[in-house]
Amino acid sequence: MTDILDGHDPLAIERAAGLLRQGDLVVFPTETVYGLGADAADALAVARIFELKKRPRFDPLIVHIGEKAWLRALALRIPAAAEELIERFWPGPLTIILEKREAIPDIVTAGLPTVAIRMPSHPVALEMIRAFGSPVAAPSANPFGYVSPTRASHVTEMFKGKVPLILDGGAAAFGIESTIVSIREGKVVAHRHGAVSIEELERVVGPINEKPAGGTTEAPGELPYHYAPHTRLVIVDSAEEITIGNSGFLSFGQPESPPKSRHLRVLSQRSDLREAAAHFFSHLIELDRANVEVIYAERLPETGLGRAMMDRLKKASRRYAATHH
Repeated sequence: MTDILDGHDPLAIERAAGLLRQGDLVVFPTETVYGLGADAADALAVARIFELKKRPRFDPLIVHIGEKAWLRALALRIPAAAEELIERFWPGPLTIILEKREAIPDIVTAGLPTVAIRMPSHPVALEMIRAFGSPVAAPSANPFGYVSPTRASHVTEMFKGKVPLILDGGAAAFGIESTIVSIREGKVVAHRHGAVSIEELERVVGPINEKPAGGTTEAPGELPYHYAPHTRLVIVDSAEEITIGNSGFLSFGQPESPPKSRHLRVLSQRSDLREAAAHFFSHLIELDRANVEVIYAERLPETGLGRAMMDRLKKASRRYAATHH
């Protein structure tokens, strides 16, 4: 039995906090996507996240905090660049990887000496974490590798009857996961492109380095294929490349002429990247449920949030190729 409650109701917040104290899982909204949360200090509760999502244990989780002051209890040290980013972007969709204290169980960090931390800006997420009074470990509330949910209804389809409570906080404002960075020898390294663009980060801390491909998985979203619908996804430069009629087309802007696809989803009538990101996962989920042979996704400009969306489209297209070679 899964209860779906209005996350803005104080009684629902108290219910969520009580479930977390009991070692249960709670689905809650953030400004990026919906999260599947557990007490970050409870290794058994966190293990249930991995089991429910069928998530590999080597893929670490993000720890969500309710106050900036909580960071001192979780991180051994906070480099100057991290302080600058926290001052500018917290609360908000930026996750920072820091050296961890022993308070964080190894299962949360996949045994690594580092922990990924963020302070969400969604009022429901903050109220829940503060009511609970302790950090919450939470990946996106979806089966591992699938498209992230941006509405409570998406989670209901995936996990109904498997979690006791879903807090409904409306559609996610950003609609794409947080950006993840670490600080190495004073330099900021990007591990995952997300809702804070690289250009925004660089205005605060200067040039950003990309984490080299391969090596240890230090943050969510580093695997070569991820964020994928069940339906095969193909990236195209325009609607003219569509050859299969029983298909879905994820278009950046309004196409000049009707595409050959049976289903069309337009990310932004104005070709605005922020609006496109807000609709991105929601439209992908709708096309995936439309019973089509293939989803065609129009290539996006790889600047700002377009880089984050293209990262996910490339991983989705690679996932199908990897499992059908």
